[in-house]
Amino acid sequence: MSWYKNLSFTQKMLFAMLFGAIVGIFINNLVSFDVFIDKYLSHGLFDIVGKIFINSLKMLVVPLVFCSIAVGVSSLRNISLVGRIGVKSLIIYLITTAIAISLALLVSIIIKPGDGLKIESSSEFIAKEAPSLSSVITSIIPSNPILAMTEGNMLQIIFFAIVLGVSITLSGTKGDVFRKGLESINSVMMSMVSIIMKIAPIGVFCLIAKTFATQGIQMIIPLASYFFTVMFVLFLHVLLSYSFLLKFVANVSPFVFIKKMRTAIVFAFSTASSNATIPVTLNTVQKRLGVDKAIASFTVPFGATINMDGTAIMQGVATVFIASVYAVDLTILDYLSVILTATLASIGTAGVPGVGLIMLTMVLTQVGLPVEGVALIIGIDRLLDMMRTSVNITGDSMVSILTSKSEKCFDEKIFLDPKAGLDK
Repeated sequence: MSWYKNLSFTQKMLFAMLFGAIVGIFINNLVSFDVFIDKYLSHGLFDIVGKIFINSLKMLVVPLVFCSIAVGVSSLRNISLVGRIGVKSLIIYLITTAIAISLALLVSIIIKPGDGLKIESSSEFIAKEAPSLSSVITSIIPSNPILAMTEGNMLQIIFFAIVLGVSITLSGTKGDVFRKGLESINSVMMSMVSIIMKIAPIGVFCLIAKTFATQGIQMIIPLASYFFTVMFVLFLHVLLSYSFLLKFVANVSPFVFIKKMRTAIVFAFSTASSNATIPVTLNTVQKRLGVDKAIASFTVPFGATINMDGTAIMQGVATVFIASVYAVDLTILDYLSVILTATLASIGTAGVPGVGLIMLTMVLTQVGLPVEGVALIIGIDRLLDMMRTSVNITGDSMVSILTSKSEKCFDEKIFLDPKAGLDK
């Protein structure tokens, strides 16, 4: 195993992901040992180790996000700058989400996934009620910040941390002691991230192996046109939209960006959770990409909460696919309605469990398509969820660079240094 020890951390992660997929697919086809494998491997060893790994990451999210934002905001020493960063990042997130779903609709209209396909689904989908935008806005302010931390309500945690950071700044020298304490806690949290990274390849292997062992790849065949259209648009959005913004707005190399994002992308793919990937994304954005710590500590958690580029792409393709299956013709106004609804819903459903399907339900209802159509694509949503989460955190990092560059606090030396942020 000396060859494995010589691999870089990213190579170990990619190897774990690939090996996990191979093992999972192999197990999925061992029909004769189906019961034993399902009980002791798929929902046994793989499930336990995978959950331990995910819970270990989630364990750090709340204290890391809270301390990072509070320290970052207080270190700005300029209250107006906090509002400016917030408005900038929100606008860019909404723009990229609108671009994502527009691209998805355009490609879907050209490819026509599901054209001539009629699928009888045995699944039943019960739509959850989507919260109104007004209720989401009012619920951003926590009545009990401790309860918000306990429940992992990211928007409330972010709001409280921002207010705390501003209060520390207004307190002057008296607030410095408290800020230094938060900085110490934040440093300890980052050290804990480093510890968890040691078991990361094992956790990724188990997560991927379980996914493919239980899902298999044969499930993709009836929905191949939908699956590969979503996958194609996800790649296209990163390669075209993000690359364009990085090259012509931020004036940095998209190739260097993607190369340095590999580890975070693998993490997001394996966990299928933007929130669980926050510690890794934060570390990558600050130490590998050169984004100012004060800005990254705000844009990354904020993006993990409201940035839905990958989800928006799924909704665009799914809308065209379901319309085709049910033989419903959509008009130009319907497509514009899909773009507007999905973009605004990315904020309105922020932090809600099952957010992707809730947003899709809203979109389908808006254009008069049967909500039952969601049941057609539920089966392969897990695999696509892993991919779109990778796109979401890539978008979070890209927006962090754009915001940092606009505030002239981007360290290009770190960005161009291939060894920056790597363990010695």
